[in-house]
Amino acid sequence: MAARIMILNGPNLNFLGIREPHIYGSTTLKEIEASCQELARDLGISISFHQSNLEGELVNLIQSAHNSADAIIMNPAAYSFTSIALIDALKIFEGPKIEVHISNIHARDELHRHSITSSASTAVICGLGPYGYIAAILAAVQRLGKLPDTVPASLRGIRTNSKA
Repeated sequence: MAARIMILNGPNLNFLGIREPHIYGSTTLKEIEASCQELARDLGISISFHQSNLEGELVNLIQSAHNSADAIIMNPAAYSFTSIALIDALKIFEGPKIEVHISNIHARDELHRHSITSSASTAVICGLGPYGYIAAILAAVQRLGKLPDTVPASLRGIRTNSKA
């Protein structure tokens, strides 16, 4: 069965391309979604792509992933720094959970420097711009052991026996 990945985007990401382009660039969320869908086709996987400005709606989507997704990729945006509810919901999900940030949050101001939701994530990708979503999809599919044979060995990563 093909991997199923749910991609979640938090508040204000619907304004990518307009909002603070000096930090987030000019790429829109629709363009990111199109790139993710193209990669999903190339990998033979399915993705569902969502954006919400509402914390409870994101919690509901994470809970729904329990039966509908093998991995979650999430850019919690501002909720990265405030949401215990997202942490608790993410802890319920047993598959890979990859947190994505377009900017390098570690180089940002104090308010935007420490993601509390990363404590419930398998991995965190930040500072790669929109390409972070592509890297996250590849990482999630690799962690699930579902990279197709058509993916070059160099993109498969270093083979290890550990789950670390």
